[in-house]
Amino acid sequence: MIKITIYIDVIFLENLIMNSIILYATAIILKIKPKMIKIIISSAIGSIYAIITYITEIEIYTSVILKTILAIIIVYIAFNPQNLKKMLKEVAIFYLTSFVFGGATLYLIYYIKPQEIFIKNGMFVGTYILKVILLGGIFALIIIKISSKIIKDKITPKDIYCNIKIKIDNKIIETKGMIDTGNLVKEPITNTPVVILESTLLEKALPTIILNNLENILSGDLSQIPKEIQEKYISKLRCIPFSSLGKQNGMLLGIKADEIEVETEYEKKVSNNVIIGIYDKTLTKRGEYRALVGIELV
Repeated sequence: MIKITIYIDVIFLENLIMNSIILYATAIILKIKPKMIKIIISSAIGSIYAIITYITEIEIYTSVILKTILAIIIVYIAFNPQNLKKMLKEVAIFYLTSFVFGGATLYLIYYIKPQEIFIKNGMFVGTYILKVILLGGIFALIIIKISSKIIKDKITPKDIYCNIKIKIDNKIIETKGMIDTGNLVKEPITNTPVVILESTLLEKALPTIILNNLENILSGDLSQIPKEIQEKYISKLRCIPFSSLGKQNGMLLGIKADEIEVETEYEKKVSNNVIIGIYDKTLTKRGEYRALVGIELV
């Protein structure tokens, strides 16, 4: 019989790393930018639970109900979902990610050192090294990335449209947008995401003289713009490079929105850190949508 010495601090560290990888992968799938401190705190809670299940024989600590409550706590601390629907979605993705990661890691553990692994209270313990966990995480992330791409390729038309509401200078603009996974346009200095909008929609929010002189303003020619309009608006405008919309290495004139609300069939998201790229043509001939919204805004 093989005797294995297990150290509590090693169990804690291994589970901390595993939980952090799972939470980070979950955040990638959900398009969330989490704070690392929150991921570490959530992972530490999961690690403490792993130690308790290892050292205790009390059945309640390994019950499905307690594990579900733990998953909810971990997800809530890491991602802070705003409503019950988002919470359920994030917990479900967390579980799916955990299964993928667990399967990849379990395969590596048995493949590399099967004789040094045993199960206690539903938890694998042994002298397997941390690089096995990291390799399992890499494999799981690759699987998740490939699966996400396949799912994205099968997205239906109903899923690619959204309703957007833009607020500029206390003026509200509402229109339908298309969620464009290829729209990675950002303001280069601040890295702020850009929503591309047809210029005619901005007629009640911006002076017509600006909308009629987009190219001149981009080239630095302000001779057509009255001084009072320059003083009010020019400092708010941004030059945004892009390579799309049928034009390579082009430039768009943009303006910072006070707020933008993006509503899909599943949820509503509000942001006050978005720049509106002003496009002086129509995006579609039939007018199905009049804005392009990057995937990170939904």
